[in-house]
Amino acid sequence: MPIYIEILFIVFIFSIFFWHPSFVVAGPVSTNYELNNYSFGSGGTENSVSNDFKMLGIAGEDIGESNSSLYKTQDGLVYTLSANLPPAASLTNPASYYNKLKVVINDGGNPNDTLYAMAVSTDNFASDTRYVQNDQTVGETLGSEDWQTYSSWGGADGVNIIGLDSSTTYYIKAAAKQGNYTETGFGPVSSASTSSPTISFDIDISASDTETDPPFAIDFGSLLSETITESPEKVWVDFATNGESGGKVYVYGQNGGLFSENRGYTITSATGDLSTLAEGFGAQGVTITQGSGGPFSVNSPYNVSGNNIGVTNSTIREIFGSGNPIGGGRASFLLKAKSGSTTPSAGDYTETLTVIASASY
Repeated sequence: MPIYIEILFIVFIFSIFFWHPSFVVAGPVSTNYELNNYSFGSGGTENSVSNDFKMLGIAGEDIGESNSSLYKTQDGLVYTLSANLPPAASLTNPASYYNKLKVVINDGGNPNDTLYAMAVSTDNFASDTRYVQNDQTVGETLGSEDWQTYSSWGGADGVNIIGLDSSTTYYIKAAAKQGNYTETGFGPVSSASTSSPTISFDIDISASDTETDPPFAIDFGSLLSETITESPEKVWVDFATNGESGGKVYVYGQNGGLFSENRGYTITSATGDLSTLAEGFGAQGVTITQGSGGPFSVNSPYNVSGNNIGVTNSTIREIFGSGNPIGGGRASFLLKAKSGSTTPSAGDYTETLTVIASASY
């Protein structure tokens, strides 16, 4: 019987395809933003560093702001790390200052080690922007030393910004920071104005504290021999100034005492106790007050009592004064005279006193 052998050839056909990929990569995209490079690593890292600047970012972070005419909110890690933006500082002129203003920073609830800087302008920052320096003057640049803590800026008492122009409105705003990446922008603006340099001065002649009008004269009446006579009226002085170093009131006499032209004799003005002097004439400070500032004081040799007097000759001497700005100053002095047993009798003993006021700016 024939045997048939069937041989089946199976042919494996290999189809080999070579694929050369073409890579296309795009960053995170929205309708408003595209982040082309977001290889910051995991979490926030420092990047783009130079000698002067550093940038902080986080992968995929969208940084922007939402604002209206009254408010602004900002997004992102950087702004969550920022110090609290300081509210408007208090800028005032509490004593009619002509060359300084008082500022009290609002700390905005920041920690005690937060640093603050202040910008100053005379045109609300349109073209003039300067900065409060650490010595409380105003300068063109803001240095690292001009960032100070709330307490260094005077705390709740504040500090005076000095060296300002008179009769000028100043605007101020503050910024805060507390370490790297925490600096805020400058906050809301407040303003105040310096005054003009001022001095006011007036005198009155009266037995009591009363306003009177010129001409001014005091009549002693008769001077009895070896008897101390006190003027029936006082010389009252009104004085006020915003001078940085206050001001002074001076007095001097034309004749050096009570002079009689008819007899050619002078009862000489002196400093001392009329109880022991043979004769004499002079002034004695009596009352002194002030409404603000000061203190207003009576100065030697007129700060005496009893029968003591201070000389009023041709030398100009300070009778009242203040080393600080003063408001509502009011003072008085009286005159005392004594004739001696050998003093020539005459009806024309007179003296002309001049009272002068000055301010120290």
